[in-house]
This record gives sequence, structure tokens and C-alpha cells, in this order.
Amino acid sequence: MKKKMFYIAFVASLGGLLFGFDTAVISGAEQAIEKIYGLSGFWHGFTMAIALAGTIIGAFFSSKPVEKYGRLSLLKTIAVLYVVSALGCALILNWHSFLFFRFLGGLAVGASSVVGPMYIAEISPSNWRGRFVAFFQFNIVFGIMLAYISNSLIAGVPYDWQWMLGVLALPALLFAVLLFTIPESPRWLIKNNCEKDAYKVFETTGEPNVKGEVANIQASFHNSASDERLFQKKYFVPIIIAFLIATFNQLSGINTINYYAPRIFEVAGYGADKLFNSILIGATNLIFTMLGMFLIDKLGRKKLIYIGSVCMFISLASVTRLFWLNDLQGSGLILLISLMGFIASFAVSLGAVIWVLIAEVFPTSVRAKGQVLGSMTHWVWCAALTWIFPIFVKEGQYQDASYIFGFYAIAVALSFVFAWKMPETKNKSLEQIQKELVK
Repeated sequence: MKKKMFYIAFVASLGGLLFGFDTAVISGAEQAIEKIYGLSGFWHGFTMAIALAGTIIGAFFSSKPVEKYGRLSLLKTIAVLYVVSALGCALILNWHSFLFFRFLGGLAVGASSVVGPMYIAEISPSNWRGRFVAFFQFNIVFGIMLAYISNSLIAGVPYDWQWMLGVLALPALLFAVLLFTIPESPRWLIKNNCEKDAYKVFETTGEPNVKGEVANIQASFHNSASDERLFQKKYFVPIIIAFLIATFNQLSGINTINYYAPRIFEVAGYGADKLFNSILIGATNLIFTMLGMFLIDKLGRKKLIYIGSVCMFISLASVTRLFWLNDLQGSGLILLISLMGFIASFAVSLGAVIWVLIAEVFPTSVRAKGQVLGSMTHWVWCAALTWIFPIFVKEGQYQDASYIFGFYAIAVALSFVFAWKMPETKNKSLEQIQKELVK
């Protein structure tokens, strides 16, 4: 495989880094924002969730432009939105403006969750597709860890929460520039009758049988209408897979822990080390996402979820028990280990698999719409849980906190059943998966 393919996957997955940084950086600023704007629990949850409302809309409205203008053009637009959002949140100081610019950042994250994995899946060789699309997830968690580190370094300087939010503009600018150095998706080019350009892209990425690959892609389009509806009986299996993997990913509680990690430690009585503990959680996420990337094309998607669901359940049950019994005195280390165990198990399973599976189960003719469905499901659950979380997790309300962690534990137990029923997709071309899943 040519080095160019690795470079293309690296650049495209930088959208995941911005995605992760943008969603997690708010964890260091959220308590300052609550105090500065005098927000109640309800409106604080709303302020935290406004970016997630943007992700839902960004995901929903990305399907048409990504088909009309191409994957690469929309990625460039997303990069600009990240820059504007970061600068606006940092420089304009009133609550309504803050909501607006966080919402813009949410639009970028939502669209990125659709376009990034789709682009990488469409340009990658089948035997490396899992790892390359999982590289998008790796960059999400790398962005989360960078956000935690950045927050820790900036904390205490004047206007620290504004700096925390504004620093994202720098990597966003770099992403925008690098996007001009990679090609368009070959499958989008073929769909738009640009076969010669698609040939060049496949040759660049090291495809061993360019003519055969182009012929297979053309045949898949000939068997489908150019603008098919997603919600048809023949797409029932891909739709269910995308919906359930996105649902279990969020009902595990991963993003509420990412957003509220400092608050969780403060509620538990360990506020002094809350930012450092958040970095430990971010580092665990990063290391085990790398492990998931290595294993996803070896063990497959099913086995990773099997293993991860069991380990996540044990970790979340431990957290639930600590809060239920109010057994937090002297148990800070147990809480930290339990949360790190959950993060590790999630990263190697549901975290590594979600964007890979959603990107590969739909045919090219409806992949954008299918990606939108999976991403919107992900972000709707994420927004709801993020809004609700501050209501349950408050200092002194330990049993309330146990309810929400117990709910997460039940959800990850159900993800084991999902893995048992789902088909395996490793080492299969997108067109082969289409033949097996679309009836």
C-alpha cells in the first residue's frame, strides 16, 4: 500500500481530532460558565447541550450537500465552521452569543461525524478499511485528551475558560489547509461520471485491481436508483445496525463522562485533582483506542463488542455501587480505576466500532443518508443525556448519581445481545457487504 493512502487517512481523520477537542474542551470551562452566567441546573444543562443540538442539525442537513458537492468540499466547510466557532466562543462575552457559536461548533461536529468516516471508508482498501476508519475514532479520543491537557495547562490564567475554548482555532486552520492536498472520494467521482479521476485516485492509494474495483462500483450503482430513499424494506438490516450501534454507544454514558469528568470527581469529593484525573481518563481512552484500531480488522467487530460489553458492565456496576452506598470516603482510587476501566473497555469496543460499522453497512447509493441516520441517532441520545446529567449528578445527591450509572450499566449489558445478532463485516469490500445485507 502506498504511503499516500496513510497520508490521506491522516488528513481526513483530523476532522475527528477537532470533533473530540470541541466536545471535551467544554468540561474545563463548564463550571466557570455556570457561575458567570448565573445558570440554574436546567439552563446549565441546556447550555452544555446546545452544541449537541447543532450536531443533530449538522448531521441531518449534511446528506444533500455531501452528495451534490462532494465529500471533500464539505470537509473544507466544516473546517471553517470550527474556526469561527472557536473564535466566537472565546471573544464574544454574552450568553446568547455563546450559545450561537457553540451551536456553530455543533454543526461542524455533526457534519464531521457523517462526512469523515464516509470519506475514509470510500477511499480505503477493504482489508485496511476498519483500521483507517477507526483512525477517525482514534483522533476523536486524541482530541479529547488534548482538550483535557490544554484545560489543565490553561487553568488559573486570566480568562482561562475563554482561552480553553479559543485554542481550537489553531488546529482547525491547519485542517483547512491540509484538505487541499488530498483527493475526492473515488466512489463519489464514479457516481458523478468522473471515472478518469476515480482511476487516478485508486492508483494513488495503491488499489491493486483498479479496473475491477471501478467495474464493481459501477455495477452497484446500476443496481440502484441514483437518488434512492433510505427507508425501504431492503435496507432494514443496515438501518437497524446503524441505529443500535449509535444508541448503545451513547447509552453507555461515554460522552457525559467526557463532558463532566471534573464534576464527577468533585461530587465524589476529589475536586482538587479533577483536571489531572480527567487527563488520566483521556490517556486511557487514547491507549485503548489504539488497541481497538489494531484489533478491529483482526478479531472483527463482533468480538470487540463482546469483550467490551462485559468489561464495561463490571466497571459501571462498581461506580453505581459506590454512589448507591455513598461509599466514597477513601474510595477515590476505586472510583478512578472503575471509570478508567469503563473508558478502556469502551474505547476498544463500541468506540472503535461505531463509525466503521455505520460507514460500511450501507450501499454507496444511500451511504450519506445512512451515515446521517447513524450520526443523528448518536447525537440525539448524546444531547438528551448531556442535558439530564447535571440534574442527577450534584454534590450530596449520591443515590441520584447511582441511578444514571446503573442505567448505563444495563445499556452496555444489552449491547452484548446486539453483538451476538449483528453480522461480521471485517475484510469484506463495501460492495460485498451490500450484497449480504441488502435483500
